[in-house]
Amino acid sequence: MADFGEILRNIGEFGLFQQLTLIALCFPNLIQPFIFASFLFIQSDPERHCNTDWILQADSNLTTDEQLNLTLPREEDGTFSRCQMFVPVEWDIGAIREYGLNETTGCRDGWDYYGTMYDATIVTDFDLVCDKAKMVEVTQAVIMAGILVGSVIFGPFAESFGRKRGTQITTVLLFTFTVTTALCPNVYLYLASMFMVGIGAGGYQINSIILATEWIGPSKRSWGACVAQLFGAVGLCVVAGVIYIIRDWRLAQLITAAPFTLVVVYIWFVPESARWLLSRGRTEEAKQLIVKAAAINKRSVPDSLLNNIAVQDVGNKGGIKVIFRSPIQTKYFFIITLSWFSLSLSIFCVYFNMGSFGFSIFVTQLLFGAIGIPAHILCMWLLEVFGRKILFVATLLSGGLFCILVLAVPRGNYIAVTSLVVAARFFLLSCASICNVFVQELFPTSVRQTATAIGAIAGRVGGLLAPLLNILAVYHWAIPTTVFSSLTLLSGALCLLLPETRNKDLPESANEAENNRDGTSTDKTSCSNRKSTKL
Repeated sequence: MADFGEILRNIGEFGLFQQLTLIALCFPNLIQPFIFASFLFIQSDPERHCNTDWILQADSNLTTDEQLNLTLPREEDGTFSRCQMFVPVEWDIGAIREYGLNETTGCRDGWDYYGTMYDATIVTDFDLVCDKAKMVEVTQAVIMAGILVGSVIFGPFAESFGRKRGTQITTVLLFTFTVTTALCPNVYLYLASMFMVGIGAGGYQINSIILATEWIGPSKRSWGACVAQLFGAVGLCVVAGVIYIIRDWRLAQLITAAPFTLVVVYIWFVPESARWLLSRGRTEEAKQLIVKAAAINKRSVPDSLLNNIAVQDVGNKGGIKVIFRSPIQTKYFFIITLSWFSLSLSIFCVYFNMGSFGFSIFVTQLLFGAIGIPAHILCMWLLEVFGRKILFVATLLSGGLFCILVLAVPRGNYIAVTSLVVAARFFLLSCASICNVFVQELFPTSVRQTATAIGAIAGRVGGLLAPLLNILAVYHWAIPTTVFSSLTLLSGALCLLLPETRNKDLPESANEAENNRDGTSTDKTSCSNRKSTKL
């Protein structure tokens, strides 16, 4: 019997077919960082005062200083109030000058903003200041909630209807709602639209990595996740440059949508996962794709090999219950889930807070993106040199350590703080690439998508809680850093209980997945233990 690993060795583990598929699936990751731009590149507390043009009806020749003096109360430090104004009256200008105004109210007609570094942001367009200032954190939580829901929906969806279908639908969602977000007239429609963008982003990230990885052989499997993360890192650098030049969030959203038009067209031509087709009993479709892949890679597939493909027995299928039937897989599942949660919590807590490090937000964004490039490139090499387990533990512990060291730096030392968080981000992003590879090698094909989706859901929950955890800094600035650093260090220690999976074929059954628990199993022994069905 020929397993799928043997098929890949014959048609090429990482030939032109796999390279084109990987690039096509990773290209949207270059664009996705833009979806965070609208609520990251802002001034959360811009210089402003209430719009008091009502007084111009009494005297249209008032100077700006006279208008402000007559219509705005002053704070204790002598500056004009940024959230209060005097209640408008229907007096003539002489009476207003003589008697003055005393009764105050909130800004009734919006605000006038000045001294901002952007032409337009969601803060200035939707007046997210004063009593609405926390809406920025709400926006961050909403998109992370959308990503969470996307993971919940499209993980199991792709398990039943295919990896390809999951990527197609989520791509259409991303394109559609990226456009509608730019056209939203108020913050409530903006939140609804961003929620849908998050659903598309969450579903796409899971399905695209799985689809790419299942076509790649063991020797290059880590490239699937690492290249996807690499495109995202380059995208972060591009965001910094684009927003620096175009400082209007609506225009930036439309620019983001433009490349998605290309993706929406070519995504229909990306091939389905042959592994998934075989696991669903759709052998003829799988054979056609294998022959096509071999032709593109300039290889040939012997008929004897195609006619003796080993597939997982349908009786092995049991959904996510397959994991919980085994104490060993259950242990792996909870460890990897906790790791993914703490990893995402740390990454997003730092990322959403980057505007407070003291440097220009454009420089910090560029550093955050640039540091990801060597992180993901090194992962592709180091994963094959040191293996998954050692590198996963080392990067997770190192990322947590650098985060917690921030607490030892005196506040106001911006260079030291930025250096530490950039170093922490290097290790955390490396760990994210490893996690995406590791989780797929721990679980069998019948539940790989669902297990990856649930792990990703844990990560999305971490991302969802990140802006809420950052709010606790109002009680003490060290609380968020202490919480997410401690969780990262704890999960890093627990990962010592995971097995090594380097250079092993992806498990097709629960028995094969359990055989990954030690370092003695090889591809041959794995194949000999496989329960297969002759086609």
